[in-house]
Amino acid sequence: MERTLILVKPDGVQRGLIGEIVSRFERRGLKLAGMKFMQMSRELAEQHYGIHKGRPFYDALVDYITSGPIVAMAWEGKEAIAAARATMGATNPVSAAPGTIRGDFGMEIGRNLVHGSDSVENGVKEVSLFFKEEELVAWDRVTDSWIRE
Repeated sequence: MERTLILVKPDGVQRGLIGEIVSRFERRGLKLAGMKFMQMSRELAEQHYGIHKGRPFYDALVDYITSGPIVAMAWEGKEAIAAARATMGATNPVSAAPGTIRGDFGMEIGRNLVHGSDSVENGVKEVSLFFKEEELVAWDRVTDSWIRE
């Protein structure tokens, strides 16, 4: 069972899209394991986006993600990374397919509403940055047999 970190970025929060975004992952069949409404610290942002350190957009990325509240979520499921990324759509919203979060609500790459882990390894790493293991809930969803074989 894979886990992925999904962040509703400050633009998604400010635009009142939290519920819509959560709903899309629920309807997709992913299972919520943890959720926090929070203000990301600069230290956490620098850890989270550390892979981009030294790139021209790094400082603006850290400034933006810390500019307002976010929603951090851990979702799980079979092929959760691929399913979440398909649900979000292409990083550049103008290129994202209609029906995806970014394709339906985004206009610019710098305001693309959501972040999602890009690999199984990063999913593990990113979820552990935002959640202690005891903050994640293991539960049986009665509809799972209707979602997965």
